[in-house]
Amino acid sequence: MKIKLTSIYVDDQERALAFYTGVLGLTKKADFSNGPFRWLTVASPDEPEGTELQLALNDNPAAKAYQLAMFAQSQPAVMFFTDDIKGDHQRIAANGGTFAMTPTEVTGSTIAKLDDGCGNLIQITELARW
Repeated sequence: MKIKLTSIYVDDQERALAFYTGVLGLTKKADFSNGPFRWLTVASPDEPEGTELQLALNDNPAAKAYQLAMFAQSQPAVMFFTDDIKGDHQRIAANGGTFAMTPTEVTGSTIAKLDDGCGNLIQITELARW
């Protein structure tokens, strides 16, 4: 069994696509519409056939309440892993990313959190090397 897709809700798919590709550096994988529904996914350029992240329009009231509550509690909607958190922090900040938490050492890793501008916090994690 493999995980091929996970989803996050965004309040604006165009703004989300610009953030996840232009700021984070992910690659657009799928983008097609059927009436008002738009299927939009991104993937890591390092693993183009790997797990996709669906940028789903948040037009579901229950999902919107969950998204708002998670954001208010500073809980990330998605977590990405890196081998160079300081370099990624500099690159993302230079691309316009707004960090809620700069790289901070915690038990077993260094983490940073940033706002995707679409209702979510994103966590970037570099695991400690033992």
